[in-house]
Amino acid sequence: MADKLAGLARHTVIVADTGDIAQIKAVRAQDCTTNPSLILKAASKPEYGTLMDDAVAYAVAHERDSAARLELALDKLAVNFGTELSRIVPGYVSTEVDARLSFDTARTVQRAERMIALYREAGVDPARILIKIAATWEGVKAAAILKDKGIACNLTLIFAKVQAALCGAAGVFLISPFVGRITDWYKAHGAVVTSSEDDPGVRSVREIYEYFQAFGYKTVVMGASFRNTDQILGLAGCDRLTISPNLLEDLRGMTGEVERRLGGVSPRTDIAPLALDEIAFRWQLNEDAMATEKLSEGIRQFAKDTETLCNLLRAKLPA
Repeated sequence: MADKLAGLARHTVIVADTGDIAQIKAVRAQDCTTNPSLILKAASKPEYGTLMDDAVAYAVAHERDSAARLELALDKLAVNFGTELSRIVPGYVSTEVDARLSFDTARTVQRAERMIALYREAGVDPARILIKIAATWEGVKAAAILKDKGIACNLTLIFAKVQAALCGAAGVFLISPFVGRITDWYKAHGAVVTSSEDDPGVRSVREIYEYFQAFGYKTVVMGASFRNTDQILGLAGCDRLTISPNLLEDLRGMTGEVERRLGGVSPRTDIAPLALDEIAFRWQLNEDAMATEKLSEGIRQFAKDTETLCNLLRAKLPA
């Protein structure tokens, strides 16, 4: 009997959620995605020191101003990891823009364009790169601008249906709803979760998926941030699922049929469209305590890990 990872792959594209090159090789995923936290974890390992050294050398060669040099080194480091990952997976590699720019549309666009230029310079086809941006109002606006420039984006830190709907309406290529973090919040506020059927994070992605089907949005839905295999299997049939290496191995060790849980049916006709102008978006997000708290928390954590990466790079850059 086939293992459940193989069964899941019949319904869903599997994406590896790690910046560790050795782990990517081991799990043989179609795509891979990273973020500042994952790159920081990987960059701290001695075997990846050359990627950081190269980023520093590149920045020194191209920038004289210390602040500009540090920003370039940070972007080049992310691209160096992405370039290595692009040699292992056959599909997309997601690379995140500096999370500290989550409320700055113009600078997000500028840094994303530079990352794409760095990928092109490294010999990687930009069509294989997804620029990751936090799904703030400003982030979605940046993604729409980048789309018009031919740059595809992965809008991350999705916790509310209104975030997802705004991305779908803007024609964003892909979104990443954070299943585990949603469930964590509800558990911390007293929810009892017994299976994927009453799991708030799983339900959230199912609602987003149904909304997109109902309104014909082509945006890819990629569930992320899983805590266990039950959450993953509860979303079989989702366009993509990005899964950590340990959970991929757990699925490989399980046998049995995997039932498709999303898709394969006619779109619902009883779903009302959400108001998506700026005032309505900000109000709906504000009214969702979980989404407001987890979005802010996620940006802060990514920003904190970005600052730590900057400190590592700063120590190597000339004064």
